[in-house]
Amino acid sequence: MKAFAVNTAIRATPERIWALLTDASGYVSWNNTVEKVTGRIALGESVTVYPKINPKRAFPVKVVAVEPTRRMVWRGGMPLGLFQGERTFTLTPRPDGAIDFSMREEYSGLMAPMITRSIPDLQPAFDEFASDLKRAAEQAAR
Repeated sequence: MKAFAVNTAIRATPERIWALLTDASGYVSWNNTVEKVTGRIALGESVTVYPKINPKRAFPVKVVAVEPTRRMVWRGGMPLGLFQGERTFTLTPRPDGAIDFSMREEYSGLMAPMITRSIPDLQPAFDEFASDLKRAAEQAAR
């Protein structure tokens, strides 16, 4: 199964990080990997992500799990579970007061072996997302 993941320590409150992650219209102000994000980031809502690497290609997802300031899951793909991508955002407090931010996306479904061959290496975009989130959250914390 193909997957991408990133993890970084952020010196900000989980509330501040969560506010950035759940403000769809605000993504473009801090996240260099997206052209725009539309919709409402809340449980059961739909969101569409337009990545900078291909802004004409929209990625619609549904917010399928939310534990405020702790965990959120976005899911998108093809009908009948033929292909599915699931992105999980996790915030975990550390003993030193920082927050561990992790983001993982994995793909599944009957067509996943064929479709994932055409998915480019998203690791640089994941790394940039985490770096941008860290910078924005820590600047606000000062």
